[in-house]
Amino acid sequence: MTVEGGRETPDALYGFRVRTLAGAEQDLSAYRGQALLIVNVASRCGFTPQYEGLEHLYQRYRDQGLVVLGFPCNQFGAQEPGTAADIQAFCRERYDVTFPMFAKIDVKGPAADPLFRWLTARATGLFGTRAIKWNFTKFLVDRSGRTVRRYAPRVRPEALAYPVERALATP
Repeated sequence: MTVEGGRETPDALYGFRVRTLAGAEQDLSAYRGQALLIVNVASRCGFTPQYEGLEHLYQRYRDQGLVVLGFPCNQFGAQEPGTAADIQAFCRERYDVTFPMFAKIDVKGPAADPLFRWLTARATGLFGTRAIKWNFTKFLVDRSGRTVRRYAPRVRPEALAYPVERALATP
């Protein structure tokens, strides 16, 4: 994480490293200058059909600089029990997902991934809560690495077109 004079800089997001579904380390700095929609996902959830909407957003806006990042999580009703290979196959075969998918992580509690601890500190949920309550919580980040907003699982990806366009317009 980038720190200057004890203060976090706007591009702190790019100091995080995550692991892809294939097991490779990935620096988030690879996404510098792009708008990001970061989502905790699961394959056996009532919100799983949102994969289709997420892929549609990615296809519609990727040439303008949007990247959707999917992070499988098994913390909510054990709705992502599969291996990395299972998750990859499910996403490709069922929803033709082409956006980047990452290794299964925890998004809440003491073992929460540092990226999600950082996101939840910057974009709280309903009534100021930090904890993620369920699968398909979405965080929109603008091109400068600032967390714009957190969206609840019930917010469908289709409803995010205008916010995504605004995040893409941020220099």
